[in-house]
Amino acid sequence: MKILLTHIKELVQVREKSIEMLCGDAMKTLPTLENAYLLIEDDLISAYGPMANCPDIEVDQTINLTGKTVLPSWVDSHTHIVYAGNRQQEFVDRINGLSYEEIFNRGGGILNSADKLQNTSEEDLYEQSKVRLEEVMQQGTGAVEIKSGYGLTLESELKMLRVIKKLGANYPVKIKATFLGAHAFPAAYKDNHEAYIDLLIDEMIPTIAREKLADYVDAFLETGYFSVAETERIMQAGQQHGLIAKIHVNQFTAIGGIAVCVKNGALSVDHLEIVTDEDIAVLKNSRTMPVALPTCSYFISIPYTPARKMLDAGLPLALASDFNPGTTPSGNMNFVVATACIKMKMTPEEAINAATINGAYAMGVSEEYGSITVGKKASLIITKPLSSYYEIPYAFASQHIDQVILNGKLI
Repeated sequence: MKILLTHIKELVQVREKSIEMLCGDAMKTLPTLENAYLLIEDDLISAYGPMANCPDIEVDQTINLTGKTVLPSWVDSHTHIVYAGNRQQEFVDRINGLSYEEIFNRGGGILNSADKLQNTSEEDLYEQSKVRLEEVMQQGTGAVEIKSGYGLTLESELKMLRVIKKLGANYPVKIKATFLGAHAFPAAYKDNHEAYIDLLIDEMIPTIAREKLADYVDAFLETGYFSVAETERIMQAGQQHGLIAKIHVNQFTAIGGIAVCVKNGALSVDHLEIVTDEDIAVLKNSRTMPVALPTCSYFISIPYTPARKMLDAGLPLALASDFNPGTTPSGNMNFVVATACIKMKMTPEEAINAATINGAYAMGVSEEYGSITVGKKASLIITKPLSSYYEIPYAFASQHIDQVILNGKLI
């Protein structure tokens, strides 16, 4: 199957060679090509260039994109979109003044979602989750990481991970799975953390690895949740079973978590609403990608990741949605990019780089996604006519997407 896109007003994120990540000042540059063509063969980008060099070949479909912009699909490296029900009442509780911690302490939050999920069949969980996946695909996401973590028992965590695997098999979108059994301590282990850590390490991680249901391991490293020492044990157990770490850290407090994540080779550290000078120093020259989740900050009114401070210090930064029922019930990466520009003072170039190339690194899919590069997957956003790509974050509530191509398929 060959599809030829012609007369593209602007082809965005054009990279002759695949690159892993962008740091600091390099994130300010976003290469583009005006009046361009792009050729898709099966599921890959096979050629692109100026219209003057457009090949005269037989193709299955030609699409004239006069006035329209083409970008690589978004790469969302942090989501929780497999869940049951919703937490709408907690939304109202926050409006009425309750904090995240207060809601959790009275049985809400993660434990609320765990209770719903444990009482939902695998078939029903799949049907609920596929609706959310289809939505983010239509919004331009072509690669997405999905976490477990609302099961908190071996049976329910396996149920979540099987649903994630089924979604990946049934949809033309790249999915990576993360085991997040260390999301919260179940009520039965409230006063016996050691026993739950042992359950995670001795039973859950080996079973999940044996059944090849996860690519990564995660933990909520935070005051009142999993300590630095507990998280390090979980990361090391994951490593022993081939699961690289991607860790929630510094959402509410900075307790030395980033340093232990870097020490243990974490692929990413996510949230980072609180970032110290010491955190920046330890991230410098590391292989760990910082990931900001700005629409979480927007939804629950907490500080935003200090992007300017981090980028000006030379760090890389990725953006992700944190799509989940409690603190970010949206996976719209267009709004994530806009929020990063509006609230975190990232330039459109920096935000798009963070949501494509750096997102791909944070998800471990740099070789296939994140840029317009020959040989990468043909996962593309085709916009409606735009004055420039600045319009995406500028007119943040408008629907700018006309069509989406994922792995060579128009959806």
